[in-house]
This record gives sequence, C-alpha cells and structure tokens, in this order.
Amino acid sequence: MLAAIPEPLSLYEQLSALPENVVGEIINGQLYTQSRPAAPHALAASVLNMDIGSPYHRGRGGPGGWWILVEPELHFVRDIEVLAPDLAGWRRKRLPRIPTDQRFEVAPDWVCEVLSPSTARTDRVEKMPVYAHYGVPYLWLVDPQAHTLEVFELRERRWTVLGLFKDDNEVRAVPFQDISIALRAIALKFLI
Repeated sequence: MLAAIPEPLSLYEQLSALPENVVGEIINGQLYTQSRPAAPHALAASVLNMDIGSPYHRGRGGPGGWWILVEPELHFVRDIEVLAPDLAGWRRKRLPRIPTDQRFEVAPDWVCEVLSPSTARTDRVEKMPVYAHYGVPYLWLVDPQAHTLEVFELRERRWTVLGLFKDDNEVRAVPFQDISIALRAIALKFLI
C-alpha cells in the first residue's frame, strides 16, 4: 500500500504554525521570521502605545476616535500578504468594529515600525513599499537606539518625509499632532 504524500503547507499555515517566540510575516509572497523583539524595541513600542493610545484610542486628554493596536495581523490580501507592524491605528469611522478573529483586512490609517538592527532593513526595504501599495496614509519609523523618529506621509503612492526628529524633542507629528510625544521617553538610555 502506498502512503499518501501530505500536501505542503501554505505560507499562511506555516506562519500560523510558528512557535510563540517567533514573529512571522508574509511579504511579497515570502515568509519572513524573526525572534521576539529585544527590550529597547519592546519598550519603545509600549511607551508609544501608551502615549498615543490614551488620547486617541481611549479619548483621555485627546480627541479619541481611533483604534490603536500592538502588532495587529494585517491581511492586505487574505493569507497571502500578511504584515504585523509594531503599532497600527485606524480611524473608527473607517473601521467601526474590531474583527472577531486576528485578521485585519482594512488597511490602517497609520503604522509604526520600531527599528532594531535585525529588522531595520526589512522594515525599510520590504515593508514600506507594501504599506504604500495598499494606501496606508501615514508611517512612522522609530529607532530607540538612535533616538529618532521619521514621519512619512503617502502622496501619489510615494512616501514623503514630513519630519525627522532626534533625541529629546517634543514632537507633534501627523496624524497625532494634537498631542506632544517626548522622544526621550522612548529611548532606553533615558529610562535606566
């Protein structure tokens, strides 16, 4: 009797089967994997989530009207183009309800990637063009080691730099210009 040859796993099945300590994304038809972020990376994402989430997600000291989420699973093309930015935000008028599963199929209004030595190239070279292709209007790149914030806006399907900020600048940046963010709070050296 011949044994059945198992069907190969789809990229999304491979992504779903990754261990919990591995982050995976499907970018341009290729599975990318990496270990969970190091402390400076996780700290920067957490601080930004608190700074932006309170006034925009919860409406405390700000306008509200947004969903701000950590590492949402963005499905630009269901199970084929799957990215997980460090932070993403949607205006609630565009996404009135959060999906009941892990798939976000509506492109966010803002994404933020926290750069680290192991992710910077993928974030810049692979992911930025995907975000532009699917019409994400705003993108932030935060580097907690260099203490920088780069703010981009999508114009005519190309990224335009709106601001480059360094160190302890109090930053007001679109789409969250109603609040001020202290870059020193997201840099590890200021918190030790």
